[in-house]
Amino acid sequence: MHKNLRMTCFINKIYDWYRLHKRLLPWRETVEPYLIWLSEIILQQTRINQGTGYYLRFVEKYPTVKSLADAEEEDVLKLWQGLGYYSRARNLHYTARYIANSLNGRFPETKSELKKLKGVGDYTASAIASIAFNQPEAAVDGNVYRLLSRFLAIATPIDTSEGKKEFAQIADMLLDRENPGLFNQAMMEMGALMCTPALPNCQNCPVATHCLSHANGDMLNYPVKTKKTKVRERYFNYFIIHNDTYIIMCRRERGDIWQGLYDFPLSETVALLTEEEACFVLSKEFAAFSGSLKKESDMRHQLTHQTIHIRFFSLATSLDNNIPTFFTGRNTVLISKNELDKYPVPKPVEKWLLKKTNSIPHTP
Repeated sequence: MHKNLRMTCFINKIYDWYRLHKRLLPWRETVEPYLIWLSEIILQQTRINQGTGYYLRFVEKYPTVKSLADAEEEDVLKLWQGLGYYSRARNLHYTARYIANSLNGRFPETKSELKKLKGVGDYTASAIASIAFNQPEAAVDGNVYRLLSRFLAIATPIDTSEGKKEFAQIADMLLDRENPGLFNQAMMEMGALMCTPALPNCQNCPVATHCLSHANGDMLNYPVKTKKTKVRERYFNYFIIHNDTYIIMCRRERGDIWQGLYDFPLSETVALLTEEEACFVLSKEFAAFSGSLKKESDMRHQLTHQTIHIRFFSLATSLDNNIPTFFTGRNTVLISKNELDKYPVPKPVEKWLLKKTNSIPHTP
C-alpha cells in the first residue's frame, strides 16, 4: 500500500477506535486551559488511575488558577502527597502565581509561550495548545513514541536528539490540523490502552494489519533506547525523637529530594547503621537527649534515579517542649502528634507513620 494512503488509513482507524473506546476522563469534558494544564502536570510520571483522584481533589480545593495561586505552598504539597516528583507541585504553584499575578489570569495560547512557563516542556505545551486552544501542535509522549515506532518500525533511539526530531516531524506530518486536540488524545489513548509496553493487544488493534513491527513479530523491540538510567544507592537513618505529646521533624531544604516536605532527623551514611552505631551517632549528634534507642524497622523506597534504603530508630525522651540547640538552623520543629496529618511528608515517612503511630502513643 502506498505510504500516504497507509498513513491516512492509520489515522482514520485510530479515530474510529477512539470514538468507541476512549475513557471518560474528567479533563476531557473541558477545554478550560487551567484544567487541561492541571491534568497534564498531575499526569506527568503518573498513571491515570492514580492521577484522576488527585485531579478531582485539586479541582475541588482550587477550582481556578487564582485560588491555586493564593494557596500556601505547604498546603499544595500536602494535597500532592503520595504523587512523588514534588518539583511538579512546586512548579505548579509557582506557575499559578505567575499566571494569576503577571499575566492577569490568562494562559498563553501558543506552544512557544507556554514553554516559557515553569514546569512546562515541549510535550505539555503541545498538549495544552492543541486541546485548550486548537493550535496545530502534535504532542509526542511515551505512548505516541511507542505507537509510531512500532507501526513504522523506526529504530532511531527515542532518547536522542535525532530521535526526538524524527518523531516530532512524523507526528507533525500526520497531525489533523483541523482537530489537533482530538488527534493528540486519540494517539495517546491508543498507545496507552492498545499498544502497551509489555503486552500490546495486537489481536484487537485496528491498525495491526499495516503495522511493520507486528508483521515482523518484533513489537517488543520498539521503541529503541540507548541510555540506561543510572541508579544511585542512598542510606537514610531516621531518628524518631518524641515524648508523649510531641515529635521532632525537619523541613527539607533545597538541593535534594523532597524539598519542602517534612521528615525525621536524619543521618545519611554509606550503609545502614546498626543499633550500636546509631547509639554512637545519637550520643555524638543528639547529646542533649536521654532515653533508650530502639531500632524499629527497615524500608526500601525506589525513585527514578535513586534507591533509598531506610532504617528507623525511635527514642522516647523528654523534650521539655523545646527544640535542642543542636537543631538550630535545620528547619526543625516540634509537632504535636495530633497534628501530624497536617504536614506534607515523603511517602516512606507517611508509610511509617501509618504503620507505627501506635508505637509512639500521644496524649489525646
